[in-house]
Amino acid sequence: MDTTITAGAASARATRPHSLGRTIRAYVALTKPRVLELLLVTTVPVMILAQGGFPNIWLVLATVLGGSMSAGSAAAFNMYLDRDIDAHMQRTENRPLVTGEVSPRGALTFAWTLAAASTVWLWLTTNWLAAVLSAGAIFFYVVIYTMILKRRTEQNIVWGGIAGCFPVLIGWSAVTGSLAWTPMILFVLVFLWTPPHYWPLSMKYKDQYDEVDVPMLGSTRSGSQVGLQVILYAWATVACSLLLIPVANMGLVYSVSALVFGGWFIYESHRLYTRAVRGTEPRPMRVFHASITYLTLLFVAIAIDPLLPF
Repeated sequence: MDTTITAGAASARATRPHSLGRTIRAYVALTKPRVLELLLVTTVPVMILAQGGFPNIWLVLATVLGGSMSAGSAAAFNMYLDRDIDAHMQRTENRPLVTGEVSPRGALTFAWTLAAASTVWLWLTTNWLAAVLSAGAIFFYVVIYTMILKRRTEQNIVWGGIAGCFPVLIGWSAVTGSLAWTPMILFVLVFLWTPPHYWPLSMKYKDQYDEVDVPMLGSTRSGSQVGLQVILYAWATVACSLLLIPVANMGLVYSVSALVFGGWFIYESHRLYTRAVRGTEPRPMRVFHASITYLTLLFVAIAIDPLLPF
């Protein structure tokens, strides 16, 4: 990639006058809205499971709002810290800090404001445990993943992905004020799901990660090696999802969903590996999108199951 052209384009965009609407959209982009969608997918169903029915609507809204601010804070910190590499990756070159639509100081202030607001909000509207877990998620994503692991080890997303597991704990604790084996199993499930979700994406953008010296597994290992790791983690994810059946006394809807959707996720993972071994285009984004669909459908089943008598 021609970094001179990229820098020139960014400079040109930065000189354009910013309307209020455009500025608001830029700050919203700092929160990585697509990631917030996954937050909703994992938080609300767990709250329903914890309640054994639909919890108080105001508690749900308060938890979702607080969790969204928390996740948005972590994302904004991440963009602030990674703005140097974002400028040299085609996938991220249009982020607000790269284009100049948001200044580094503005992004950092925004991130800290969201972090403080989310913690105070959750403490006041839910309970102290949910607030502490929320703050812990921000710390883990910003410090452990972004600042320490991301640029140093190909296992970065494995341990850094722990930050994305916190919403299930936050949702459960917001309802019950405590933790139990059920949310811990769901925590491990999301932990195991993250690598086979993200590694195919790193295969897709292998050259870009190489260019900025970020050691994502998809850029440091061959397609067959990555494919094998994806298979192992996919199997572990599905096995963990089945463990929830006896522990949480899940019913027919969840049990069937875990088997059917899990089987499909595993099939797509094996397909990636097989194509890589044969030397054909592995189509990693197929597994990436399948992983999102799998997790979404599984948590929809978690939300529906407690509402049914079977």
